[in-house]
Amino acid sequence: MTRTDILSIGEPMIEFNQTAPGEPRYLQGFGGDTSNMIIAAARLGARTAYVTRIGDDAFGRMFVRLWQSEGVDTQGVRVDALAHTAVYFVTHGDRGHEFSYLRAGSAASRLAPADLPLDLVRAARFVHASGISMAISSTAADAVLAAFDAARAAGAQVAFDSNLRLKLWPLARARALVGAAASACDFFFHSLDDAVLLSGEEAPEANLDWAHRAGAPVVFLKLGAQGVLVSDGTRVERIAGHAVQAVDATGAGDCFCGAALARLAAGDPVFDAARYANAAAALATTGFGAVAPLPRAPDVERLLHGRPGRATS
Repeated sequence: MTRTDILSIGEPMIEFNQTAPGEPRYLQGFGGDTSNMIIAAARLGARTAYVTRIGDDAFGRMFVRLWQSEGVDTQGVRVDALAHTAVYFVTHGDRGHEFSYLRAGSAASRLAPADLPLDLVRAARFVHASGISMAISSTAADAVLAAFDAARAAGAQVAFDSNLRLKLWPLARARALVGAAASACDFFFHSLDDAVLLSGEEAPEANLDWAHRAGAPVVFLKLGAQGVLVSDGTRVERIAGHAVQAVDATGAGDCFCGAALARLAAGDPVFDAARYANAAAALATTGFGAVAPLPRAPDVERLLHGRPGRATS
């Protein structure tokens, strides 16, 4: 079997994104944190694969066409005739963007360890999942941890993004399972908002320490427009954000993960990968939706070399 750079596990969601605050018009797109991440990685040159379940419906078929058009291997995608592909809506206002979900009972939430394509998992160099991948159901959480075990046994590296959604699970359970995932991973991604809730610590540096104590060797603490704080356990570097014409930050954090893993797969050192991913994430805010503005390599290179612009899909 051909070796894959990055394999991700999670829930795809059809997106309807409000085009302007108060407007009744929505732009149909694609979302789901792990799907966004794997597309971002594919656009930036990584060999990618996705593991999920989709409904036997028009939305599920749209996703398959999307992944295949982006070069994402879909051998690990199963069709569930008894469940639907999840949907969410994004609205915009004074407090930023807000999400509303139609995901209960989704096909992806029925993912279980028996569904894992272990041959694909073992053939990946990096295996990735998120807190959302685990929060959608107890069987999905079991599947993520089983995939991490199989990946590590095969010599792969594990990446995990906390992506905390307290609408999906209580904080105590989130802390327990995110902690279990952190202890199994090589690269831990989280936002400052997530970190404060999970650790109880306010200071960014204290949250780096919390993640390291949980067992994560390398930590990327995403700070939104302020950039990212990166630690490998001995060195800490704060990477400033980029000034861009931001309109929608829906997929920026997912883009950061995809870009960082793509560069790690290409052989970049951790801090170089973080600088690249920081630029890619900034560009992901310059268009509407989670997928459409995900940048390609020339876009990122232009921003890194002082020639800002918008991402080109």
